[in-house]
Amino acid sequence: MTDIKYQERIMEAARNKFFEQGFVKVTVDEIASDLGMSKKTLYKFFPSKEDLVRKVIHFMMRQANARIEAIVKSEKPFAEKLSELLSFIGRLWGRAGRQLPLDMKKYFPDLWKELEVFRRERILVNMQKMFLQAKKEGELRDDVDPQLLMLMFLVCVEGILNPTTLAEQPFSLAEAFRGIFKILFVGAMTEEARQRHHIFEPTLSQNI
Repeated sequence: MTDIKYQERIMEAARNKFFEQGFVKVTVDEIASDLGMSKKTLYKFFPSKEDLVRKVIHFMMRQANARIEAIVKSEKPFAEKLSELLSFIGRLWGRAGRQLPLDMKKYFPDLWKELEVFRRERILVNMQKMFLQAKKEGELRDDVDPQLLMLMFLVCVEGILNPTTLAEQPFSLAEAFRGIFKILFVGAMTEEARQRHHIFEPTLSQNI
């Protein structure tokens, strides 16, 4: 196994633990044990737990950016892109517990800021392209301004998908994202497009 494959294997295992328990409770010993390797081997690739945390988040951001860009740039119609995008976000964040964003904001505030910038500059910009495509394909009602819809979406995401708010609510990060999208977008769709919404509804419930 190459060094890159070793690193990716470690980051995948660490991500699963971090998502379930947050950063603080998880130890390097636990991650190494899950992988069946020594702590010394793990430290060969990641000299500290902090380094591992940062590289896991950066690895996820690169993965997310590549996948979202591929979905948005494809020649598929809006409905197919939407189904793929929500399915991907569900798989990416569906297992994230409440402790993860709380730990990140408290112990890695600079990393949290990076995620906020990434969300605005990458994910939300691509969502705007999706909304514009939906308008062009006649998926949105004539009286809906896609720019205003995008602004509403942005305000909801930034206001709700933050550690302080989520810690006080019974829903998860992925459930909140899905709810925001459904409430805003389904209401903006034409009646014909709304009737087609059931096409990708199972994907949402199965993957988030």
